[in-house]
Amino acid sequence: MSEITCFKAYDIRGQLGSQLNESIAYRIARAFAQWLKPKRVVLGGDVRETSSVLKAALANGLRDEGVDVLDLGMVGTEEVYFATFHLGVDGGIEVTASHNPIDYNGFKLVRKGSRPISADTGLADIRALAEANEYKLVEGRDPTVADADRGSYEQISTRAEYIEHLLGYIDPAAFTPLRLVVNAGNGSAGPVVDALEKAFAELHMPVEMVKICHEPDASFPNGIPNPLLTENRGVTRDAVLEYRADMGIAWDGDFDRCFLFDEQGRFIEGYYIVGLLAEAFLKKEPGARIIHDPRLVWNTVEQVEQNGGTAVQTKAGHAFIKERMRAEDAAYGGEMSAHHYFRDFAYCDSGMIPWMLVAELVCRKGKPLSELVGERIAAYPSSGEINLTVSDAPAMLKAMEARYATDALDIDYTDGLSVCFADWRFNLRASNTEPVIRLNVESRGDADLMQRETDKLLEAIRAIDQGK
Repeated sequence: MSEITCFKAYDIRGQLGSQLNESIAYRIARAFAQWLKPKRVVLGGDVRETSSVLKAALANGLRDEGVDVLDLGMVGTEEVYFATFHLGVDGGIEVTASHNPIDYNGFKLVRKGSRPISADTGLADIRALAEANEYKLVEGRDPTVADADRGSYEQISTRAEYIEHLLGYIDPAAFTPLRLVVNAGNGSAGPVVDALEKAFAELHMPVEMVKICHEPDASFPNGIPNPLLTENRGVTRDAVLEYRADMGIAWDGDFDRCFLFDEQGRFIEGYYIVGLLAEAFLKKEPGARIIHDPRLVWNTVEQVEQNGGTAVQTKAGHAFIKERMRAEDAAYGGEMSAHHYFRDFAYCDSGMIPWMLVAELVCRKGKPLSELVGERIAAYPSSGEINLTVSDAPAMLKAMEARYATDALDIDYTDGLSVCFADWRFNLRASNTEPVIRLNVESRGDADLMQRETDKLLEAIRAIDQGK
């Protein structure tokens, strides 16, 4: 048995060559088929140079287990999600490393209905089967060649149906003239943006798109598409200002997340987008239930309740959000990490639906995005997520609880440690994959208080970690 190290908590990611190659991809595909026992599986891949060859290895492994393969070509992760539930197939795999370095790649796996497969729902079992390697490796097979004793292979496209589905989330008649800067980061988003632009024109929607870093390019000439990094935001900000756009949108490599900029070029933290999307959904579905994570909550809860909905808190992470959404029949779920989930999208996350809904809301309200978001930032200023390396994360959470619990109004353990006071609160949680804790702080309308308490928390964490 040989150890395969590219398995993570929620997906498969690794450095090319040492951790992930065609042979490992083939073994994972066979393990996936042995565990799931599917009849048909859809495959897709992002723009990276190795995605097509890894996808071919997956196709070979699946076909050698008798599985019929439907190859979507170069698509984003959510297009695999869509095809899986739209076609009613048994599973789907997207080959992507999203925003990881250029020498990485990986796989995102789902089962029927686009339900996630993570460590505790099958990924660990697939890893064990792949490591056992109890099947003959067949080298050099062409995945496109027909063979009677194997599963079939077919290249298909569901993009037209996917675009039609996306358009169902908005009312084209609600749109007033709008100029958008769209930054695909040379990733997989470009062709979908083109298809949406064409659809908008056919619907006579007055939306102009200014495209930057648009063409898919595996060399990523403008850097790895990861708008979470501050240094990657300048090109979108500058274009918004140069073209006097109403909004800027930037995606990561497989476009399952989008990041928004207001008309002043200001990057909007994901926390405040959750509140806006909650409002957008509640205008369309009064009384709906909205799922959110516990890291930052006050703004989301207020916007949900003000618009007649019910806010439901659950642990951060896509597996937890999707599970709770199904249990609550929630219309929408949002995380401050820019993952947004939709019931009508099989509870999956999308990087296309959010910006369309926000753009529609801007048009409906007749206010610039800076004003819509500025009101919320002023009402609930927040620190943004601060990552800190510590020697013992569980011990740190216990020590911080002991230090702050006495004066707290409420303590919650939904995800890590949430401590609430009258005018401010914080959440501290440990990473699942590294010796890091993540801190988020917010206040009620007092940015100075939020900053003071954040500084005190950081000082306390450093003192505890140093044994003082």
